[in-house]
Amino acid sequence: MRGPLAPLRSYGTGVRLLMVNQFAINLGFYMLMPYLAVHLSGTLGMAAWTVGLVLGVRNFSQQGMFLVGGTLADRLGHKPLIVSGLLLRTAGFAALGLVGSLPALLAASAAVGLAGALFNPASRAYLAVEAGERRVEAFALFNVFYQAGILLGPPVGMLLTGAGFRLTCLTAAGIFAVLGAVQIRRLPARRPDAAAGRGQGPRPPVLAQWRGILGNRPFVLFSTAMAGSYVLSYQVYLALPLEVRRLGGQGPLGTAATAALFAAPGLLTILLQTRVTAWCRARTTSGRALVWGVLAMAAAFVPLLLAPALPLPDGGGWRWLHAAGVPVLAALLLAVGTMVAYPFEMDTLVGLSGDRLVATHYGLYNTVCGIGITVGNLVTGAALDAARAAGAAPLPWLALLALGVLCAGALLAMDRTGRLAPPGRSAPAEPAAA
Repeated sequence: MRGPLAPLRSYGTGVRLLMVNQFAINLGFYMLMPYLAVHLSGTLGMAAWTVGLVLGVRNFSQQGMFLVGGTLADRLGHKPLIVSGLLLRTAGFAALGLVGSLPALLAASAAVGLAGALFNPASRAYLAVEAGERRVEAFALFNVFYQAGILLGPPVGMLLTGAGFRLTCLTAAGIFAVLGAVQIRRLPARRPDAAAGRGQGPRPPVLAQWRGILGNRPFVLFSTAMAGSYVLSYQVYLALPLEVRRLGGQGPLGTAATAALFAAPGLLTILLQTRVTAWCRARTTSGRALVWGVLAMAAAFVPLLLAPALPLPDGGGWRWLHAAGVPVLAALLLAVGTMVAYPFEMDTLVGLSGDRLVATHYGLYNTVCGIGITVGNLVTGAALDAARAAGAAPLPWLALLALGVLCAGALLAMDRTGRLAPPGRSAPAEPAAA
């Protein structure tokens, strides 16, 4: 039986390197970032608002600069932006472990975020171009490496942080330094996008390019619909852990349930992503796969709606099963939806770009989804507090379910009208039944 990584051998050097690169990026990031807040508030004794400020600067600098990073990648080439981002994150992570003043920590946090804005759109655009007609399969495999890094990072970080947070920071910085050196030596260079103005006539103004992308109505509609799906998937970091803590408490049982919440979806994705994608490609179109994926994400909140009908045990193993079971089931359904949708989502973005300024399109798409996540999390958090205070705990889950159905309906309407097809190409015909 072929393993989930077996297809890797069939790709060229650039694609293989980017896969390993993404695993190491997530390994380094998630071995450090989950423990940063504890270091800031505990070791450095910072107030809660300053901890939030440092963490918020990282998120803001990354989300806010995605479009700039994508634009630079199309103008300068993908490789220079990937290497620059890796080296900048090396410096940022090292600084987080070495400095203690608030201004220095803010600068380090901003550098970490900006680094992600530089290499994320560039690496995805590079992968899309290099994979060619195999983009869907390549992004499915990319997600396997992505999730493996997320899964392995926190336990490695926990071991290192036990010996000191500075060691964690310097180890993560070392990973990114090695990655940067490897990319410099081994990653094949790609010419900048001709549509960005290099080598073919005068360089178009950046603002004119951005206006052109914003005028791409199918791309904007698709980005907005998928931003809603990201609000759903990111509840594994917000609403689901809060639900675990509410049911399981703050003790060891709650901690174990939270760990299961993150581990189970990652393992499922690593084991099944490539098979799920192959199954979908054989039986449906890209547009319909997106619809079914988002509907699966919406269905993740049905168990949480039904859970109040179950009696809550007083304690012991049954309470742990109740606290972990329903949220973990929801997280697994979110993972299934992401497995179905993600490769086709990345492929659709390239198609809607017309294979021009791909990194810029990815950058803007990431910015739109980042804004959606931020607003969605703020609204969801407030709704959870208000609903529980009013004795109407199921209402936030109902709202998230409705959001998923709405986004899936928007994608279905776009698919039926041919708006998910690349410019100048009609929507593909439905495949024959298997």
